[in-house]
This record gives sequence, C-alpha cells and structure tokens, in this order.
Amino acid sequence: MRRPAVTVLDYGSGNLHSAVKALEAAGADVTLTADRRAVQEADGLYVPGVGAFAAVMDQLTAARGPELIERRLAGGRPVLGVCVGLQVLFERGLEGGEATEGLGEWPGEVVKLDAPVLPHMGWDLVSAPDDSQLFAGLGDERFYFVHSYGVREWTMQPSNSLRAPLVTWGDHGGPFVAAVENGALAATQFHPEKSGAAGLRLLTNWLETL
Repeated sequence: MRRPAVTVLDYGSGNLHSAVKALEAAGADVTLTADRRAVQEADGLYVPGVGAFAAVMDQLTAARGPELIERRLAGGRPVLGVCVGLQVLFERGLEGGEATEGLGEWPGEVVKLDAPVLPHMGWDLVSAPDDSQLFAGLGDERFYFVHSYGVREWTMQPSNSLRAPLVTWGDHGGPFVAAVENGALAATQFHPEKSGAAGLRLLTNWLETL
C-alpha cells in the first residue's frame, strides 16, 4: 500500500524536524515546505506551533498559512494542528493583556491556565471520548505537554445537522482542551512528536484516517 503523503507546514515555528521524523516513523512520506501546491496536494497537512500566540499568527500569516489551511478544509482535506497549532484554530488568544485574532475555525479563547505552577510541562493523562479515532487503543497513556495557555472552555453550540466535534480534556489547575477531532480538522495541545510510543500511535491513528 502507498504510504500517505504528509506536508509539515514550514512557516518558521514548531519542532519541525522532530515532527518530520515522528511522522516518517508512523508511516508517512513527509515533505517540509510551505509550497502552495505541495500543501494542497498532500494527503495530510501537519501544522506545528511553538511560542506566543501572536508571534505564531504573524509567522503563519506571512507564509499565507490561513489561506492554505482554509482551502484544504473547504475541500475536506485533513489538517492536524499541534500545540500553538491547536490554539490558533480558535477565535482569539489573550496573552500579555492583548487579544490576537486566530483562525476562527472553532469559537473560544486561549487564556492563561489557572494553575500554581506554569508552564504545564511534562507527561500527563488526558480524557478522550470513547469513539475517538485519534486515541484509539491508547487507553491510559500519557502525553508530553509544554504550555502556559490553553482553551479552558468549549463553547461551540451543538447542531442538529452536523456531528459534534470530539473534545479530549486535560487538567492542570482545571480542565483545558487537550485535543479536538472535527471532521477533516484535528488538533492536539500536547506534542505527539515528543510523546514516545503513545505519540507515535496517535500519529499512526491520524494517518489511517487520511
């Protein structure tokens, strides 16, 4: 069988080479680029992100990332966002007392976690829905997090005509969104590429949906 082709979006943010190696180990043929054609033609697009929300949005916009992501989603083409690559999919980020507009694929705000120790760094459990495809076979596995901000409330209203997104939760001083599965669009707050065998299995699960 043909290995799925995945493009890792190279826009200057994220653990790019770690992501490439992890996706290759999971069974993908991987290209690291921001080339428009490569992004659109790939079976899957992986959108990394590390650092401040506003800085990631600036870098993403400079590389025409919002347009590339929107075009893929309009055609039902799979996209996986990771860490700040999850956060920018929401309406806005609130860091340093300022609001920065995100991509608005989901309603909600990225805010500072309400925890005595920040950042939330290290291996932690998540609570996934029973019918999750990303977390199939992963049970009580732990994943690697590094973040001080997150989405603490899921505000999307249910629809009678569309399947509700599957939301996986983590906890650090209170619940936060650890992952979302919403048709062609999926994202994780943790780093699969740093999560050992569990992260590799999650990436394999994602590749199997392409």
